[in-house]
Amino acid sequence: MSDTEQSSFFDFFGGSGATGSAAGVIAPAEKPDVVFERSAKAKRYRLTLRKDGTAVAIIPLRGSEREARAFVEEHREWLVRARERQKHKPRGATVWTLGTHVLWRGEMSEVRKAVEGERPQVCVAADVFRVPRLDGDLRPTLEAHFLRLAKAELPARTWELAAVTGMAVMAVSVRNQRTRWGSCSADGGISLNWRLVQTPDFVRDYIIYHELMHLKEMNHSDRFWARVEEVCPGWREAERWLKRNGSLLGL
Repeated sequence: MSDTEQSSFFDFFGGSGATGSAAGVIAPAEKPDVVFERSAKAKRYRLTLRKDGTAVAIIPLRGSEREARAFVEEHREWLVRARERQKHKPRGATVWTLGTHVLWRGEMSEVRKAVEGERPQVCVAADVFRVPRLDGDLRPTLEAHFLRLAKAELPARTWELAAVTGMAVMAVSVRNQRTRWGSCSADGGISLNWRLVQTPDFVRDYIIYHELMHLKEMNHSDRFWARVEEVCPGWREAERWLKRNGSLLGL
């Protein structure tokens, strides 16, 4: 699956043009406005915006940086708008302490101290998790708990939906992807992002259906989306949710 929260401008071809650079006093190195990368798989010029605000221009195998620079300038307005949208995307807390609100099961829930017990525990919505202590950053421990749940829940749900749709899945893995929600291979393997346990059920199911349909269509053609529509009529709502909230999970 393509990265849901990475803004992209696809399917445009660059023209000719060049940009020059001024010589003079050497200034401190600054982050480049656009990074140019060549791809042997790309068939056309493409402009994407990473989560850190870096714009990346993809150059196809037979393309040139000169045309890529012209392509970027042709779509400069899109890049400005994309960066502006990115500024307004919601961001989750970096450090999790008591009182922090985190996305869990599709809702922003407060990390609360649980009832006193032999070991310190916290509540996130209706779930209770053990932690080493109640002070400091609780995020590493809670994310380890989330990952453990994901490794149990996501494969089970995938096998269930595979049976419903009649798809032959060979293996299901749960990983720590940083740029995508899921992927599949031609040999029947499906990989899912553990953070799906933090999303609503309908979003989790959409991603699973999406990857299952890739076992029939290894592309994003109209025929692929028609197959997704058949098994998951609410996929557009799920996509909208991911675009609005995926940044809370760092995607």
